[in-house]
Amino acid sequence: MGYKLKPNKAVAKRFKVTAKGKLKRHHSLTSHLRSARTAKKKRELRRPELLFEGHARRLRKIMGIGGMHPYAPQKKTAPPAAEAPKSAETAKTAASPKTATSAKSAKK
Repeated sequence: MGYKLKPNKAVAKRFKVTAKGKLKRHHSLTSHLRSARTAKKKRELRRPELLFEGHARRLRKIMGIGGMHPYAPQKKTAPPAAEAPKSAETAKTAASPKTATSAKSAKK
């Protein structure tokens, strides 16, 4: 039996994973002595920052989500099936070939 990977919970608590697999982090310098910082700097520190991809790759493996990364090729899905006509009138006009030819002759 092989080794079972244990995800590092400390890392998982410090970073949030976006839908595409990028890691968001919080800024430092926000806990105390904030009076020394300008209002602009305090606003900037409130917003989360995306982690550099070189570090994020390593931390995703530690967190146990190594297969999820933002630059992976997306799986192509089949195009949606053609929708049925909404009303009976549109079904009649779409089905009858006479209306298509009469519309062409009317343009001439």
